[in-house]
Amino acid sequence: MSERVEQASKWFYRGLWGVLARWFRVPDHPPTLPALSGDSITAFQPEVGFLRYLLLPFWIGLLLIDGLIFVGWLAITIAWPMVGVILVLPALILAVVPDIIAYLAVHLRFDTTWYVMSDRSLRIRRGIWVIHETTLTFENVQNVTVRQGPLQRYFGIANLLVDTAGGGQPQHGSQGIQTAAAHRGLIEGVADAQRIRDLIMNRLRKSRTAGLGDEVDVRDRGRVWTETHLSALGEIRDAVRALPPSATTRS
Repeated sequence: MSERVEQASKWFYRGLWGVLARWFRVPDHPPTLPALSGDSITAFQPEVGFLRYLLLPFWIGLLLIDGLIFVGWLAITIAWPMVGVILVLPALILAVVPDIIAYLAVHLRFDTTWYVMSDRSLRIRRGIWVIHETTLTFENVQNVTVRQGPLQRYFGIANLLVDTAGGGQPQHGSQGIQTAAAHRGLIEGVADAQRIRDLIMNRLRKSRTAGLGDEVDVRDRGRVWTETHLSALGEIRDAVRALPPSATTRS
């Protein structure tokens, strides 16, 4: 019996999710990420433990709020039985409808969260009413931190904070998707946070070694000199050589 109820709940949620996705034009697939030929692309979502972590405040709030509604209705019914009978349906609607909306909102937040990683960058998407996309280039990453509170440890998940240098103003992409240019990217609810951190740091080192454009690099005292830098220096050298001798000496 419980399996049938669970299957019916999943069927109902998936059907409603499809309707809402079409209604709000929410992409039902992971975001795309530009990559060169041969680059590996990895798309993943938070773990199921993250959904349970999000549902915990929901269940606590449900018990408290619905309990207060029930106690209020019961007090009115004891004092004025006829008024209590009249208020049965309004009290039931007041208790149940917000619970359904909140429950669906938690599930939709979980289902619309995507992380896509290539050899050079990371893209994070979340949201259903307003879709936020953040793209971080590994070349600009300054620090990657793993954070895990007591409740997160209980549910077997952790968060990663990816701090980058630079920033900009939010931009609007296709389908009204808002691209948030932020200094920090948040990867929530993953079970293998340390592995993902090590993967990002490894790709960060490769990105800084190879350069964003795959230029040939020459190292000088820890600084990377690309072909673009060397070409500019060559132009400066040629311009200095073309100056007359009097221009290069002090009077």
